[in-house]
Amino acid sequence: MNKQQLMDYCLTKPGSEHDYQNDWQADRVRVADKMFALFGEAYGRPVISLKCGVELAEQLRGQHAEIIPGYYLNKAHWNSIFLDGALPDSQFYRLIDISYQLVTAGLSKKKRQELGI
Repeated sequence: MNKQQLMDYCLTKPGSEHDYQNDWQADRVRVADKMFALFGEAYGRPVISLKCGVELAEQLRGQHAEIIPGYYLNKAHWNSIFLDGALPDSQFYRLIDISYQLVTAGLSKKKRQELGI
């Protein structure tokens, strides 16, 4: 999967913003200052890290070799997905949607209304 395509998709989400974390050498996508996607490298391979429910995170890791516990993130709540693996494009988009929904669900009602979600 192409990093730029995934980044572009992340940035279609209401209120999403991109920044580069020089200390981490990673691109971060946030909504209301809460990260929902992180692009970087793990074990020398390109990854996207996405928030995920605990049960789904474990299930996905068991089903797909290219999904590992969040690299340098909370391993219960984050998965890192190798971009050069065999995961179908539709799965990347679905997992981005889930990550965004989990993060925005934790925002205040007022903030969600400001973002139009």
